[in-house]
Amino acid sequence: MGLTRQNTSAKLVQNISPLYRKGRDRIMKKPLSERQQGILEFIHGFMDDHQFPPTVRDIQAGCTISSTSVVDYNLRILQRDGYLNRLPDVSRGIELLDGRPRRLARDFVRIPILGNIAAGEPLHLPDTDAWRNDEFESVDLPSFLTRGKPDVFGVRVKGSSMIDACVIDGDLVLLEPIVQPNNGDMVAAWLTDREETTLKHFFLEGDTVRLQPANETMPAIMVPAENVAVQGRVVGVVRTV
Repeated sequence: MGLTRQNTSAKLVQNISPLYRKGRDRIMKKPLSERQQGILEFIHGFMDDHQFPPTVRDIQAGCTISSTSVVDYNLRILQRDGYLNRLPDVSRGIELLDGRPRRLARDFVRIPILGNIAAGEPLHLPDTDAWRNDEFESVDLPSFLTRGKPDVFGVRVKGSSMIDACVIDGDLVLLEPIVQPNNGDMVAAWLTDREETTLKHFFLEGDTVRLQPANETMPAIMVPAENVAVQGRVVGVVRTV
């Protein structure tokens, strides 16, 4: 009889201990400030509405915060205290840790990084089959960043010619391989006569291509259409904040 009671007690302790530890962990979390609570609630609502996480700028605008650095500071606290996780080098890399089920695109795709876009430095694109070997740097990103496009590749931006389109020096731009863009598309264009690649908005005007920077201090590049080879169209931008 005593042995039975002892075994039963041991089983009860085993069953209760995980629940106790889970409750204890919740109790030990530091209380949130009003701003941190607001940020957390905004992230919850944004992810319920859009099925993907907000960017730092989304949070800044949605919570009426003075700067992205203030948002980043509070996100670091929320991560430290176990409310969320952040993927490095991904603008929408927030993952909530509350255990609630969500319809999120959780699969990742490997993106090869094929070089830099900078004046005077040609960007040579190998066949897509060659992208999958170990010669190229690559990064794993959430699949929603590619918008479902196949064979997306990345290049790093050098310069400030597209700053007014929110593309700055050091950004990783994601491109889908195309050769016939639409007017207004942001493209990586190879200039055959100059032997360089540039990132600009594309406009075909008769027999001339206008490559328009998104920087009011820089003039457009006017090139005969026969001297332009489009190598890709931008589908996304990744920035480290």
